[in-house]
Amino acid sequence: MPEPQPDTADAWYERARNLARANRLAESSNACDQVLRLAPAHVRAARLGIHCRLMACDWRRREDDKRRVTAGLKAGEIIVGVMDHRTLCNSEEENLLVARQRAGEYPLSGNPLWRGEGYHHEKIRIAYLSTDFRTHATTFLIAGCFEHHDKAKFDTTGISLTPKTDDAERRRVQAAFDRLFDVHEMSDIEVATLLREREIDIAIDLNGYAGRGRPAILAHRPVPVQVNYLGYPGTMAAPFMDYLIADRVVIPERNRRFFSEQLVYMPHTYQPTDDTRPIAKHMTNRSEAGLPESGFVFACFNATRKIGPDIFDVWMRLLHGVGASVLWLIGDSPVTAANLKREAAARGISPDRLVFAKPLPQSEHLARLRLADLFLDTLPYNAHTTASDALWAGLPVLTCPGETFAARVAASLLQAAGMPELVACSLAEYEALALALADDPVRLGGLKQKLLVNRRTQPLFDTARFTRNLESAYQTMWERQKAGLPPECFAVTDERDGHG
Repeated sequence: MPEPQPDTADAWYERARNLARANRLAESSNACDQVLRLAPAHVRAARLGIHCRLMACDWRRREDDKRRVTAGLKAGEIIVGVMDHRTLCNSEEENLLVARQRAGEYPLSGNPLWRGEGYHHEKIRIAYLSTDFRTHATTFLIAGCFEHHDKAKFDTTGISLTPKTDDAERRRVQAAFDRLFDVHEMSDIEVATLLREREIDIAIDLNGYAGRGRPAILAHRPVPVQVNYLGYPGTMAAPFMDYLIADRVVIPERNRRFFSEQLVYMPHTYQPTDDTRPIAKHMTNRSEAGLPESGFVFACFNATRKIGPDIFDVWMRLLHGVGASVLWLIGDSPVTAANLKREAAARGISPDRLVFAKPLPQSEHLARLRLADLFLDTLPYNAHTTASDALWAGLPVLTCPGETFAARVAASLLQAAGMPELVACSLAEYEALALALADDPVRLGGLKQKLLVNRRTQPLFDTARFTRNLESAYQTMWERQKAGLPPECFAVTDERDGHG
């Protein structure tokens, strides 16, 4: 990679971006530092540097980074990406401030495409907008819902915001929708016009501010009812988003004031699951996975940016307390592994007790999860799809909910799986319970057996049931719209168990 002109901040920033794309995180962070030496107010470089340090688990400047983020918020600047912010922050109030600043980038169009016209369709026309109709966590979760939609009542459209891929998940989604449009080469107004011309009743944005979503499409107000769902765990604070689909665990009543959308409370959990996900029949043995043949295996397959020093302290104390135990993490970055091994050594733990798993195809990954004994969740950004993965594979997940939506997802899933005993009230209780389970194989085995039974009987993994409840939410939204009523918070009633 050619060296930039040493006195040009923009050239150094471009180098930092290229290094980040190549997963050379430490080098990218250093290049961002050079940008900031030349141009201290270069917000994009500050943001990228923090992102790289989070991904690399480089915590040596974490407190300085957090102070800079807080100062930026007070000054009206977004110093960190909205998803990265959730790994640093356990405050829904602060998340709202970040969302408001981000929403300012997508002003509501002064010339809305939908102007109150009444639609009278035989079926409710719904459209899902996503960058992730491919091999991606979002599609792993929701593809089954697309397949279970009642085609007698709903007309379904997919709006794919990224180039078409040729993988099983993309083919599955395409077969499930009545139609799927690839719109990545279209402008925001062109996509919005497509939605308006097709007279879509309800648009569901599955990205929000996550990934490479395109909120500006719905800022043109092409659809009567616009919904924030699934991909982004929080409020968008945008005037063009009417509803957010949640549950009473991820958004308890005390936090409702931090959401600009009207909340739709699902009866069990907001997160869909797919009860047809295959688990490979051949399971790699411990040796093949790089694990010791004996000894307790604590696992956390969350994205490395979710791992912070506070939860890592707890994990290292667990390794101290459970002889011959290891911590199994996901990661293909040598820099991240080196940083975590250094942090382990600083806490008196041999770096060899950290084992890093390589990425595998989804069915093989689900199978290897069964090699672990207990999944340890992160805080303040929980396992989301990774918690669903573990529970589907039969691996108990231990969580400690925090204050934000992102910090309460695993608790929501465990409640819906009928496993509330794995939801700790504090990090102290989380640590004590992990130690107790590691020391009591009979108790842990009972939890695993209960989880396997609950997988067949509890609502978490009943995709058809979840889809009916989701459709009930859409029907209520549309009935209010047809009656000329504004969006309003409501709870969905699960007819099967008689409560909402």
